[in-house]
Amino acid sequence: MRNTRDRIRHATSFELIALIMITPLGAWAFDEPVHDIGMITIVSATIAMVLNYAFNLLFDLAMLHYIGNLAKSLIMRIVHAVLFEVGLLTVLMPFIAWYLDIALFQAFLIDASFSLFYLIYAFVFNWGYDVLFPIPKRPMTGIEGKR
Repeated sequence: MRNTRDRIRHATSFELIALIMITPLGAWAFDEPVHDIGMITIVSATIAMVLNYAFNLLFDLAMLHYIGNLAKSLIMRIVHAVLFEVGLLTVLMPFIAWYLDIALFQAFLIDASFSLFYLIYAFVFNWGYDVLFPIPKRPMTGIEGKR
């Protein structure tokens, strides 16, 4: 499993790279001032970072419990990304509606667009992260370590 330092590096780099990409794209796509989209993305990123840490930890623990390892297949990566984005969409939609003073449906469209971006981005980023920073092998203990 990944250690705390690695999980913090993962979450921080994920959000910083995304902020650089999505703030100008969101301002352009939704015809909103950059500072408003910037504020939404910063608050969203902060919430997402905390949720990302907890979600990835719980997802890894569930994988270990039910599958016995942390190797993510293509299907598992898709499930991971979709579950995270659905949860985040539920949390962020009311904030976006309040901050931009828009209807919940409009906020849903903005948040769903961001979620689509993040869904694709999360899939690509996490795969790349696993390649650049592979999950360390657990040291063998007990009988299996004495071969």
